[in-house]
Amino acid sequence: MTHVLTTGLVPSGPTRRGARRVLPGFGLTLGISLLFVALIILLPLSGLAFQMAQLGFPDYLNIILSERTLAAFSVTISAAALATVFNATFGLLLAWVLVRYEFPGKRLLDALVDLPFALPTAVAGIALVALYDKSGWMGMLLEGMGLKVAYTWWGIALAMIFTSVPFGVRTVQPVMESLSPDMEEAARTLGARDLQIFRHVGFPQLWPSFITGASLAFARSLGEFGAVIFIAGNMPFETEIASLLIMIRLEEYDYPAASAIAGTILGLALVILILANIAQGRAARHLNGGK
Repeated sequence: MTHVLTTGLVPSGPTRRGARRVLPGFGLTLGISLLFVALIILLPLSGLAFQMAQLGFPDYLNIILSERTLAAFSVTISAAALATVFNATFGLLLAWVLVRYEFPGKRLLDALVDLPFALPTAVAGIALVALYDKSGWMGMLLEGMGLKVAYTWWGIALAMIFTSVPFGVRTVQPVMESLSPDMEEAARTLGARDLQIFRHVGFPQLWPSFITGASLAFARSLGEFGAVIFIAGNMPFETEIASLLIMIRLEEYDYPAASAIAGTILGLALVILILANIAQGRAARHLNGGK
């Protein structure tokens, strides 16, 4: 009798402890993940750290604070900052159009957003030169207006914008698609204008993903090489980027100097990503009522 009652109380399906998992257990999954992280990320970074370890701190400062290196950092960071501001703003607007409106060619435009990810950066650089050189149709048009893009700082920023624009769109687009229109409609019934609704209702919910997209675009622009060198002109102290200077030091077999410059750029990108992660977490907690 007891056996029958006990058996009847046991669920017919698998118990929670004995439930079958699609993926392996936590230990095996974590071990495989750490192995891939070690081989793909930590191993190359350890090689960079080994090269930097050959430098003393005074030698590191001499390399980083040299006039040519500082000029390359200035060109790279300023152009990356401009590309980030443009892509964050433009990406938000483009994502809004793709999510909120229906129009002919929408799917094609949505697919074109990912083109910089698929297109080799060297091909992108050659295409930009052919377009914005003084012999290209955009270059001839701009030259008639007294403007020059190819082989200038503006060309560097343009190449960075092209290669990092998907980050500004793809990070906010899924969040925008998940937003419920109920709050916007409620604000509209209370007399709020469209801009007020966007500022006080829509954008606060997009802020965490907006920060993520901007930080990823900046980090991507800092390390850009292929698309930039064709349109930059590569003039020391004027249009020479940090990635090109690293390549020059490698060709000179000055591996410690190349590692010092690369490590500085990497450190800057990591700091930006960490700060963005902290800001994103705080924004998310604020949206969840401090939880």
